[in-house]
This record gives sequence, C-alpha cells and structure tokens, in this order.
Amino acid sequence: MAEMTVQVVTPDGIKYAHRASMVVVGTPDGEMGILPDHVNIISPLTVHEMKVYRVDQEQTINWVAVNGGIIEVKNNQITIIANSAERKREIDLDRAKRAKVRAERELEEAQAKPHSADQVRRAQVALERAINRINVGNK
Repeated sequence: MAEMTVQVVTPDGIKYAHRASMVVVGTPDGEMGILPDHVNIISPLTVHEMKVYRVDQEQTINWVAVNGGIIEVKNNQITIIANSAERKREIDLDRAKRAKVRAERELEEAQAKPHSADQVRRAQVALERAINRINVGNK
C-alpha cells in the first residue's frame, strides 16, 4: 500500500508524526485531500480539523485541530507548520467551551466599540479556534 509521512510542527515542537494513506486539510479554497504521489505543493492553511487516515490502523482517522499555517507536500512527505495544533486526545473540551464563551463575549464587546476592527478580528479568530477545538474534541 502506498503511504506518506505526515508531520505537524508548531513553535512548541512536533505535535503529530505518523504514516498515512490519506490526509485532508483546510485551505482558503476549501478542503484539500492528499493521497500518495500527490503533486508537490505549498499552500496556506486555515483554522480547520485535519483528518489523517493512518496506514497502520485500518479504518482509523486521527483528528488534529490545526490553527492556521502552511502545508508542504513533497515526495510523499507532508509537513505542516502550524501556529498551533492539538490532537483530539489532547483537547480539554471544558476548557475549549470556556474559551468559546469568552471569545463570544469579547466579540460582542469589540463590535459595540467604534474603531475596533483589530479587536473584532482577534475575537473572531479566538472564536474560530475554540469552535475548531470543540469540533475535533467531539469526534
């Protein structure tokens, strides 16, 4: 069976490293599926849930909450350099839910203020990340 090596790296180090038969990531243009022998590419990533179909565990999908970054696919090696990333098993759902509530409150407050575009955008990103973590944690 053809396979690829997948590695997710953040400023905190390697968050994920395995062999896979397929990987699905989120890009600004939508979801992108990557199979072995994929054309070499570099692409930006969005806040999205990454799906890794592992070679050594049939019918098993590993979920990773990826919070932006870039992906490079080259010679069956997938390298993701992410701002932050968490595997499903690492996600504290209660903490993620509290972060979502806090981000929603901050977004409301920022939208009520004039000239607060930066605050609005930061709150939107925090909300996006919290929702992504919750989605992955619930898989």
